[in-house]
Amino acid sequence: MVTDMINQLFEIFIFPGFLFLGTISFIAEYLDRKFYARLQNRVGPPWFQPVADFIKLLAKEEIIPADAEPKIIKILPVVSLSSVITAFLYIPLWHTKALFAFNCDIIVIIYLLTIPTLTFFLAGWYSTSIYSMLGAVRTLTQLFAYEVLLFLSILSPALLADTWTLSAVTEFYSKNPLLCLLNIPAFIIAVISAQGKLEKVPFDIPEAETEIVAGTFTEYGGRLLALFRMTISSELIVISALLAAVFFPFGLGFNPVIGFLIFLFKMLIMIAILAIFRTIVARLRIDQMVELCWKVLAPLAILQLFLNLIIKEVFLK
Repeated sequence: MVTDMINQLFEIFIFPGFLFLGTISFIAEYLDRKFYARLQNRVGPPWFQPVADFIKLLAKEEIIPADAEPKIIKILPVVSLSSVITAFLYIPLWHTKALFAFNCDIIVIIYLLTIPTLTFFLAGWYSTSIYSMLGAVRTLTQLFAYEVLLFLSILSPALLADTWTLSAVTEFYSKNPLLCLLNIPAFIIAVISAQGKLEKVPFDIPEAETEIVAGTFTEYGGRLLALFRMTISSELIVISALLAAVFFPFGLGFNPVIGFLIFLFKMLIMIAILAIFRTIVARLRIDQMVELCWKVLAPLAILQLFLNLIIKEVFLK
């Protein structure tokens, strides 16, 4: 009993939990910024830049606006980071079964990944700054645009696999790799939705430094901003791992070391795809983003859903 508890605490806080996710998120942030810079013919940051930025923020003073709600301002970064770490524990990494898998956990994962965006909105709203509140409104508007698409793009492969458990979805497609080709449209929609969730170009509308400074985080600094930045970096890993588990469930269930190396390789591919996407597309206006999601991507996501439903009923029965 005690041994099991120690093992669970190790898995949650050390590997593959908080410490591992924090470490790999710093590496992913560096690779993302470096690759993005090279695509723009820039040198990019040194390898230690994400860690240096994090340490610098930890050493800075926390300044909370006089009209803000101090308790809410301080608790929101902790809640956002905790939800991302928790979601990571339910995603299959180098095996077809996640660490803490349970029935219908896809719904919980999507829910947990929604919490950081809601905390961003609340952080901006309770900061009482006009720039923060404007960024918060944009954050919430984007949420209503991409969140349904992300859910539909994950639901379509799950529907074909006839399960709402992520580990079972991963196992199904690892045994039937050719069926992954049917989900290519869903993967494209998921990548675009992930770009919106991560608030990266062309969906960096809530921040848009040329318009509203730092958006939601304008009034944040010190350790609180460091936790938010760590949340965003960790979210990149978690979303990449989620898409890899659903759309690229290859190389799992064999040797753990090989599976881990394949997991890292898939993370590199996802980071590269997102970096290329933000390089070749300019920032959209908020109305353009909403129109793209609901008029173009939503019908495609629904079409993918019906296509998978028909294939499941006709060919996989």
